[in-house]
Amino acid sequence: MNKPSQETLEKWHKDPANWKWGSFYYNKEDNRLFPPKRIAWMGWTINFANWKSILAFVILFSAILVLLWFKKP
Repeated sequence: MNKPSQETLEKWHKDPANWKWGSFYYNKEDNRLFPPKRIAWMGWTINFANWKSILAFVILFSAILVLLWFKKP
């Protein structure tokens, strides 16, 4: 699979159709696990159209919960 150009990535990022309710990134063409948020300097989001992105989020979130669970007070 070809890597999209920087121009294509910017076009996807700026397209309001790829942002559900203005906050949730949903683009089936974008294979990145963690694309930048709508305001890029605020970090990354997950692509809700990519199952690998959702899986990576669940694993990361679960790991944080496990670490907190076993943390000694």
